[in-house]
Amino acid sequence: MEIAALQFLVAESEPVQREVLAGVLRSAGARNIQVAPDGHAALRAIGGAPPAIDTQSIDIIMLDLELAGMDGLELIRRLADEKCRAGLIVVGAQSGDILFSVETMALAYGVDLLGAVAKPVSAQRLESLIANYTRPADVAGQPAVPSFSFAEVGKGLQAREFDPFFQPKIELETGQVKGLEMFARWRHPQHGVLGPAAFMPALEAAGRIDFLDWSMIEKSVAACRTLHDQGIPISFSINVDPGTLSHPQFIAQIGACLERHRILPGYITFEITESSVLQTDPHFLERLLRLRMTGFGLAIDDYGTGRSNLQLLASIPFSELKIDRSFVDGASRKRAIGTVLKSCLGLALSLDRMSCAVGVETKQDWDFLQGLGCTYAQGYYIASPMPVEDVPKWLVEWRQFF
Repeated sequence: MEIAALQFLVAESEPVQREVLAGVLRSAGARNIQVAPDGHAALRAIGGAPPAIDTQSIDIIMLDLELAGMDGLELIRRLADEKCRAGLIVVGAQSGDILFSVETMALAYGVDLLGAVAKPVSAQRLESLIANYTRPADVAGQPAVPSFSFAEVGKGLQAREFDPFFQPKIELETGQVKGLEMFARWRHPQHGVLGPAAFMPALEAAGRIDFLDWSMIEKSVAACRTLHDQGIPISFSINVDPGTLSHPQFIAQIGACLERHRILPGYITFEITESSVLQTDPHFLERLLRLRMTGFGLAIDDYGTGRSNLQLLASIPFSELKIDRSFVDGASRKRAIGTVLKSCLGLALSLDRMSCAVGVETKQDWDFLQGLGCTYAQGYYIASPMPVEDVPKWLVEWRQFF
């Protein structure tokens, strides 16, 4: 987006520095610049405190850490509380390690941090941070996700309206397709194709996610057989709730399922979230070990979102570490995110496990991951989840593209 089209707010208490920052923005091409002499004025400018200034929506906020009245740290917290959607550039005279910690804190609060920069600020550095900004899509007028009761979801399951969609997993070094991950979708007769937000709350409240799990396991293994019969011997990853996996009959039932469809265990990987595997229950660990010893893969999903005990994590017999999208999308542009991503990849390497980055949205993300030695990548840059019947055509197109 052109800098001239963006609305800027400069929050800086010292008048000379305030004009310097505004001047740097003007030299970079900015035309719409407001200023705020303290944190309270900045909050009013974005409508977060009365009386709000009658102004157009702010796209990017530049704030100095040593603001008067309400310092930069408090302002960041208040912006997060107000769910401010503006991009944020933090400016300070502090050392690099302090600015890095501020970046980490801002990301933890959930604001759209574009970066932190030490004074004096150059136009070139500022332009590189502004380039990280993407104006949020307008959510007004978008239809709300419908909600359903457990009885309605159960009726849809009985009517076999739920199907697995599959997203490819690509080996970064070679570009080869190494697997497909399953995502549950509800082909609702009135509302069209619905994602988990429409049906998972009802299943979770009723404690019956296993109803969906077994439907998706059966259909995913059948889809695996369909592709194998077409000369596409590809592996499948299936998300499974720990409650489903913990059932005493799980291993026997999954064995019978694979036997029905003539699929070897090595073609199936079960994905379970980081928070669910980090437990000391020996019965659960035994079940994971039996799955691995039988030949199934085991991936830890959403890695980085839990509070990992590294000693406990190392004891889990997982074959793959799937790094959560919050540490992937934008990692090439945002130093704090990139540092966490590198740490996650280093952990997988040190444990001699494969790594998979989820949420690869751009070529910039892809190139950045290749440079870090990540094993696999998934995301909309590669492909959206698709029905199994669309996979063969997509494979042909991908091989031509790569």
